[in-house]
Amino acid sequence: MVSDDFTRVWSKLTREWKLTLEQSLAPLTEGQLGVLELLLQHEPMKPSDLLQYLSTTPAAITTLLDRMERNELIVRTRDESDRRIVWVTVTEKGKAETQRGLEVRSKVIEQSLDRISAHNQQLLVYLLGKVANM
Repeated sequence: MVSDDFTRVWSKLTREWKLTLEQSLAPLTEGQLGVLELLLQHEPMKPSDLLQYLSTTPAAITTLLDRMERNELIVRTRDESDRRIVWVTVTEKGKAETQRGLEVRSKVIEQSLDRISAHNQQLLVYLLGKVANM
């Protein structure tokens, strides 16, 4: 059955990517890279703004941001006009780690895609886009 084959292949591919990314991104994590990307696109953001982009809980976001702040990737500051609001921004170190992380991720994906021709790479992206309804 095609769906079984797809599931098997997709699971193997994503498992390989995840393992390679974990090793290559360290000490940065894939989740932290995703948050840094979001912040750089929409900066500054409130922690609650991240909820619409990440499938997780407010408590998990707080824990993630705590770790990122300890590692000097982000800074949290109180809003000057409303002290209840906290803004999250990316530090210079966070920007450098984002750039490194994007390069690592791109390299990992390119290594996988290089196994097939340029034409088949375009076809794969097209077909996955259809499957994803994009």
